[in-house]
Amino acid sequence: MYNLNKGIILKTLIIIARWVFILCLPVLLLSASIGVAFNSLWLYEYSLEKDNAGQVTGLSSTELEKAARGLITYFDNGQDVINLVVEKDGRPFTMFNQREVIHLKDVKTLVWLDYKILLITLLYVLGYSIYYLRQRDKWSYLAQTVLIGSGVTLTLMLAFGLGILFNFDQLLLQFHLLSFSNDFWQLEAGDYLLLFFPGFEAALFVAIATITGAVILAGASWGHLRFNERDRSA
Repeated sequence: MYNLNKGIILKTLIIIARWVFILCLPVLLLSASIGVAFNSLWLYEYSLEKDNAGQVTGLSSTELEKAARGLITYFDNGQDVINLVVEKDGRPFTMFNQREVIHLKDVKTLVWLDYKILLITLLYVLGYSIYYLRQRDKWSYLAQTVLIGSGVTLTLMLAFGLGILFNFDQLLLQFHLLSFSNDFWQLEAGDYLLLFFPGFEAALFVAIATITGAVILAGASWGHLRFNERDRSA
């Protein structure tokens, strides 16, 4: 009876561990894509160019790039409040007003939460994968698990992508309402912070990057399973 109970508990733990991995995979890929987006200078530069930031702000392209790099540095360092100063008409110019500064602090909290989620899911996925990679006879089991996790990711991203394409403004509004406990995110038309974030394009980039990661993992897993099946039938 003891051995029977022990076997049931072990099987249950294996199933739970597998499903934790499957659910961690989309979270890992999504959080990684978000992290890449916040650190991609070209996304900021694209937004600045799209919104004619040079003409709107009166700042040179060099100073705008400096500001974009300053934002990326701020999101990644331990500084609590941003104080981004650039040069305008030969004089020091503070880029963001107090409302924008407070909102950026809130955004940074979310960015660091994303980094923590990325680290936790990455450690679990790596640990789980290494455990099964050390057992050659378990590679197909791992590949099947990755394939399921990739499928879940693609399904979720398909829904997210459709939401972006057909109802982005509502999604963005709901995200802000759920993510922030104040109204500092409600920036005004003249606030420069709006020029740095291409909301629709950034969301689309995150979706595409996550889908790409899932497709690569699914392709590698499917390839292994096909190769293994062909090898057994030979």
